[in-house]
Amino acid sequence: MTWIELDLDKSIEENAEVYFEEAKKMKKKSEGAKKAIENFKKKLEELEKKDKAFKEKNSYSRKERKRKWYEKYHWFISSEDFLVIAGRDSTTNEILIKKHTEKDDVVLHTDMSGSPFTVVKAEGKKPSEKTLQEAADFTVSFSNAWKKGIASLEVFYVSPDQVTKEPSSGEYLPKGAFVIRGKVEYLLGRLNLAIGLLQDGQAMIGPLSAVEKHCKSAIKVFPGKSKTSEVAKKIQAKFKYDDLDEIIRLLPSGGVDLK
Repeated sequence: MTWIELDLDKSIEENAEVYFEEAKKMKKKSEGAKKAIENFKKKLEELEKKDKAFKEKNSYSRKERKRKWYEKYHWFISSEDFLVIAGRDSTTNEILIKKHTEKDDVVLHTDMSGSPFTVVKAEGKKPSEKTLQEAADFTVSFSNAWKKGIASLEVFYVSPDQVTKEPSSGEYLPKGAFVIRGKVEYLLGRLNLAIGLLQDGQAMIGPLSAVEKHCKSAIKVFPGKSKTSEVAKKIQAKFKYDDLDEIIRLLPSGGVDLK
């Protein structure tokens, strides 16, 4: 039931005029509200389209991308755009040196047992000391120095023709080991790792300077007591990365923490 309030001091026609004017105002407001709703719907649709396009452009899925050959190793892109690769174990050390090392490349290693062989891919250019230092830090970070909490370690570097599988008389070389001939140069490598996302959305771990050069943001990684899987979940949440297993694979073994 609808109640109508009448002003007894006014005639029926005057009361009707008042309600007629009120009805016109309400109709205008209703039409304005409808237009506002329509405009809101259009803007919402535009935002949804933009959001979908942004997600499609910036989304990253390992399933949609073919894995590059060097991803079976530890790797990063130096701040000077050199590809740097390190072995994961004795088998990949051996394959890396035998199959993927060319004459102009630079090979790095430490005297500590359990260290990877690291290769700076020269590609016709000569890496400067900055790239060599990043490669040295990378070598130490994926050596047993990480597990033992040794902050720095000497790293030597040589040319590929100084690396041989031919041992001295009476010497035995285990799998993944090589003999170094001739003069070697040394750098002091440090535990120095950070993780970030490249422009195409792919995760990369490497020395902080290299990650800062190629990634929008970087998370520093340190030796620690946290489980690798738990730290990887934090990184995955931070970067909204879809492949947890890949993040776990990137991180060094032996316990990690973040800053």
